[in-house]
Amino acid sequence: MMSSSSNEALFREVQYFRSIWFFAAVIGISAVIWFAFVSQVVLGIPFGDNPGSDELIWVLLISFGIFFPIFLLTAHLTAEVRRDGIWLRFFPMHRRMWRIAKDDFYSHAVITYKVLRDFGGWGIRYGRLGTAYNVSGDRGVLLRFPRNKAIMIGSQRSEGLDLAIRSIRKQA
Repeated sequence: MMSSSSNEALFREVQYFRSIWFFAAVIGISAVIWFAFVSQVVLGIPFGDNPGSDELIWVLLISFGIFFPIFLLTAHLTAEVRRDGIWLRFFPMHRRMWRIAKDDFYSHAVITYKVLRDFGGWGIRYGRLGTAYNVSGDRGVLLRFPRNKAIMIGSQRSEGLDLAIRSIRKQA
């Protein structure tokens, strides 16, 4: 992986997980953990029929009541097209932007996909169409590489992303 280049971005998009179902799941999981903590640790009322130890409740609170929501709510995908290629970062999994050189792939196209069927969900996923970087929606740009490999970059502005990729591929 290479560090980011200083040349100017022709296209830039930053996307966060913002689905109502996503928020409901994060809030729901956190709410149950916080309720268990308040019930058992603060009020002294055992949580559930077979309650865990207070130490376990503390671990669950820190893991799933604090860090898990922060992790999910700050996760985002940044895609940039620069003269030397496509730069991606899926924070917090990638510490810095990494580049797909403009000559590494042989074709690109805007696609509409079924996130669960084609990639098994959102995030960095591996599915029947290749590797996906997506956070929402059902549209993106599919890059095809030699040896039958592919990367799909999910985008709310897929036509603009594809146009920017087309413009750098035409450059000598």
